[in-house]
This record gives sequence, C-alpha cells and structure tokens, in this order.
Amino acid sequence: MSAGTLPYDPRFGPVTMLEGPAKGRYPEGNSLLVEGSRESVIVDPSLGILGREGPLPEISRVLHSHCHEDHIAGSHLFPDVPWHFHELDASGIRSIEGLLEIYGFPPHIEAGFRDALVDQFHFVACDDPQTFVEGDVFDLGDVTIRALHTPGHTRGHCCFEIEWLEAGARRRLLYLADIELTSFGPYYGDAWSDLVDFERSLARVRAIEADWYATFHHIGVLESRDAYLARLDRFEAKIGERETRLLEFLSEPRTMADIVEHRFVYRPGDAVSFADPVEERSARQHLTRLLSQGRVRRLDEERWERA
Repeated sequence: MSAGTLPYDPRFGPVTMLEGPAKGRYPEGNSLLVEGSRESVIVDPSLGILGREGPLPEISRVLHSHCHEDHIAGSHLFPDVPWHFHELDASGIRSIEGLLEIYGFPPHIEAGFRDALVDQFHFVACDDPQTFVEGDVFDLGDVTIRALHTPGHTRGHCCFEIEWLEAGARRRLLYLADIELTSFGPYYGDAWSDLVDFERSLARVRAIEADWYATFHHIGVLESRDAYLARLDRFEAKIGERETRLLEFLSEPRTMADIVEHRFVYRPGDAVSFADPVEERSARQHLTRLLSQGRVRRLDEERWERA
C-alpha cells in the first residue's frame, strides 16, 4: 500500500466508494454513492456494481463525469431516474453513433468497438439526458455536489466537489474521475480529447484542497494532500516524458507510421485494438506544439524531424 492510500474503508461521511472485484482496474471503475437527507446519487456507475451483493439505497439520479464506456456501464440499472451529463458530452448518450463520435475510431476498429459497447458495457441510449455546466450544484440535503468542468480527456469531462458538515467542520471530497493519477498518465487520444485543455485542468485540480481525493481507476481514495500532489506530479510528468521521447525519436526523419509503430502512449505489444489511432492523435498534438516552438520541423505532409 502506497503512502497516503487508505486501507479498504469505503465510506467517507456520506460518500461510499463502490469498489468492484477488480478494485477499479479497467474495464471496471470506482463508482461513488453519495447519500443526502433528501436524495441519493450514484456517480459513474461502472461494471463493478453489476452483481453487487446487497441492495443499494433508492437512487434519485445518476451523475456522470463524462461519457465514456466504462463510466456508463451500470447506468442501465437505473432506467427510471434522470441521467446527468455535462452539456458538451450529452450527445454521447443519446445514441451509439454519438458515443462513437467521441472516440473517432476508423471504421475497421469502430465495428468491433460498437459491439463491445453493447455487449460488454451495456450501452443504452437516453433520449433526454439532463445536462449541467460548470458550477452547477446538486443539493442532496446536507451534502452538495458541485460540477467542475475539467476538459481534455473529453470535451465535457468534469470533476466533482462533494461537501458536507461533520461535527461543525466543512469536509470535502474531490472526485477526479479520469484524472486518475495512475502511472499510465493522461489519456488525450480520442477525437474529443485535447492536450492543452488537459494541462489546464491539471493546473486547476492541483489548486483544490480537500480532505480526500478519489479517482475512478486504480488509486481509489487518497487522504493526504502530499500523497495527492506526489501522484499528480507523476501523472502529469508523463506528458513531458512522451514529448521528450518523441523529440529523441525525431533525431532523424520519421513518418507518422513510424511514430505510431514506435508507441509513445502504450507499450509495444500491448493488445489494445485502438492503440494506433490513439497514438496518432496524441502524437499530432505534441507535434503541433513542438512545431510552434520551433523544436521540430515538418519535411513534408507526413514526415518530421527534430530542429
């Protein structure tokens, strides 16, 4: 157990972390149950809550940090309550075509992924999702959830500040969603991802002080700000590491095919069906920045080298 990581104790005031068997490892995730005096909300219902032993309290609404397959996989269990998404991601739940647009995979990958969305992640369209924007507050009675728009992973990705009074003191849990603090680093390889936005979002969450910091994947909950900042430093450093490795690789002219094959996001040999488009989108964002800084030059339409 790393420093600052809580032992398995999933309840923090009115917030319970619903850990699945895989402890937040993809394709599962760490969903949150937030119970107020008037309403109970589930945040990012994942595959981990399917087949969960014991009943959940009556759920008033489902709150999503963003529209990705692993964050909506359990939403179908709550068909009779509102589903909430940031307005920029809401089209992803209205139809499977809308969700596929967020990823932007090429046709030969999209076909298989479409099947996985339905068969593995239980995609169900919602014709009328309820939308929210930056700063909107959900008042559950004695506990509030405030939306913080933190784009980059998707256009509508949000973190949530969950606050309540406990023994006269204000307590706060910051839910980071897919600012997941893992050693993999930030993911900005979808059609709706943006590296610059992700970096701005990282700066924003760095400034937020909380009693606990919770992620959807792997890490779970951190109670030490020092541990949180250390994890955030490591997570953010992956951006610079990828850029440095890319510059080193461009010591001689390289094509985009060369860059994709070399792998800067995934490890060579990782069995990820959509790795190639993710590598390309990620690399093009780095190349755009490096070109603007005069650190690389473009030799032709598909070849670059270090300046």
